[in-house]
Order: sequence, then C-alpha cells, then structure tokens
Amino acid sequence: MRPDDTSADHITEAERLLRTAAQYPEDREPLLLRAAAHLELAGARDRATALYDDLLAAAPPPENPHLVKALKAANLWEYGHEAEARAIIDGLRAAAPTDAAAWEIIAETLESHDELESSEATFTTAVTTLLRSPDDEVPYPAQSLLMSRHRVRRLLALPHDDWDVLADRLHRGAVPLDELHDPKRLWSLGSDDPAELQAEIARLRSELGSYRTALSRPFPVAVLLWPPDELAELLAAYPELEAEYPTHEAHLTDLEASLRELAAAGTPNLGIVQGTVPSYEAFAASEAASPANPDLLPQYATTLAARGRATPWPPARTAPCWCGSGAAYGECHGTAQP
Repeated sequence: MRPDDTSADHITEAERLLRTAAQYPEDREPLLLRAAAHLELAGARDRATALYDDLLAAAPPPENPHLVKALKAANLWEYGHEAEARAIIDGLRAAAPTDAAAWEIIAETLESHDELESSEATFTTAVTTLLRSPDDEVPYPAQSLLMSRHRVRRLLALPHDDWDVLADRLHRGAVPLDELHDPKRLWSLGSDDPAELQAEIARLRSELGSYRTALSRPFPVAVLLWPPDELAELLAAYPELEAEYPTHEAHLTDLEASLRELAAAGTPNLGIVQGTVPSYEAFAASEAASPANPDLLPQYATTLAARGRATPWPPARTAPCWCGSGAAYGECHGTAQP
C-alpha cells in the first residue's frame, strides 16, 4: 500500500491480513506483524498493541520475540505509554538480541524522542554485539544499523570512528553519508536560495530511495527451492514437471544461477522460499489450476514470499548455505560469488 493511503484503507488491509492469518496459521507471525503495522498507520495503536501481546502470549512462542517486543515498545511510546516502552527497551538491551531489526527499532525509537545519547549508545552496543570487528564481513541486516548509527553520531557532532568509516564505505547512494546526515540540512529547508533548496531535494530523494528499499524488504523477488524429498514426491506425482527439474543437483545449480542473474540485472531484495508438495497442491486448488502446470510455480513462490516465508539471498559467505548442505555458503554454492 502507498504511504498516502487513508486510515480506512489501512484498517481494511489489516483485517484482510488477519483473515489470511486465520487461513494460514503457519504464517501467523509475519502476517500479524504486518497487520499491526497497518493498524499503527491507521492510528489504531491500542489494537496493534493487542496483536503484539497476542503474539507474545501464543503457544508456541513467536520465532522472534525480541522483534515483537521492540515493535510493541515503539508503538506504546507513540500513544502515551512511555514508562512501559522504556521498561521493554531496557529489557531488550540487557537481553542483547542477535536480531539486527530489534536493535534498530529500539534505537530509532529513542532517536525519534530526542534521546540521542541513549540512541547512539544502543546503536553502538548493537553493532559491537553483532559484528566483532570493522574488518569482518557485514551481513545485510547489520548494514542498516551502521548507517543509522552514523546518522545519530552526526547529529551529536561526534568524530568518525572505525564503524563510521565502514558505514561510509558500504553506502552506495549518490549523496555521501556525511552530507546526507548533515544536521544543517534542516536549515536549508527554510532557505530562499533556489540552489540550496534544489540540493536539499536531491538529498531527500536519495534518502527516500533508501527508505523505499527498506520498506520493500519483506516482499522480495523469490526463487523456489525444493528439498530433495519434496522434489522426489513432486516429480512422482507430477512427472510433467521433470523438464523443470531434471535432477535435484541441477535444480540447486539453476536456482543459484537465476539469483545471480537477477542480482546482476539490479533486482533488489532477492530471496528463497522453500516449497512443500501439500502446500503447493493447496495453492493450485485455490487457483483452480493443475499442479502439473509449470506456469504455476513462480506464482506459488511469489505467494510464499508475500506470506513472509522468504529467506534473504545471498547469505554471508561464512553463513550456512541456503541449500541445506551444512557447509558455509562461500564454500558451497557461493564459491564463485564475488
């Protein structure tokens, strides 16, 4: 949905997601988180909090309770529950989550309420918790932490350190980070000089592009992965699909090649979704189509991605390979990855 949608539109979308969650209980967590986000945008923050509480009280517990708690804290602070939000944030900092998103949410919550010193300390703790050294490889989620930390330190007029240098190096925007995060930008918004206003418009466009990329992360372009046993079951039931998957090894090779081709073409936010035969058959039935139709496969992958089932690609070179071999990605399907 676009940012200019009305409150009623957000409520409608939230209700649709809640119905979808009831239909697909295995995807309940990501769907309820998206529904809560729409409720927040609609101003129904008490209903959003109720969804976060529902997730935290569920059995089994959510896959990422730290993320749910961070989102709850940010929402609570926005409608007058500062003390409760602070208590949750303090608990999360003490728990030292390994999820970059939880750290970023609580640090940005502090920043948005002018707690710049606390925000900078939280970003720094997050970075040093998740990254051992500025010389190490930086996973994609942690890159955003570095950029946000750079922004807060710029607002505090702190000198660059090694982490800021790393953020500068990772930043790929047309406008350098130092300029993008310059506090004086705010002053130029009130300028009568057309040149200053034009320069600020260029900076804002660059920053807006980064935000749009971040907002699109939950909906990646996804490629379908079949585990060996699922692929064997699929081909036994629907031999018409053998042309798509001559062997499991060829399937894995083609998957990596497809992702690299998409990346080379500039496609952002790539991901992998794992298929199962029962899920695929249910999807085919919902589309009133035959599972033997190969044209259904990309639609199935897109649907799984929209339900929050995608794993980002590529993994870090030292992380386990997406294929499930147990080997590091850099020593498996990522051997030729630059």
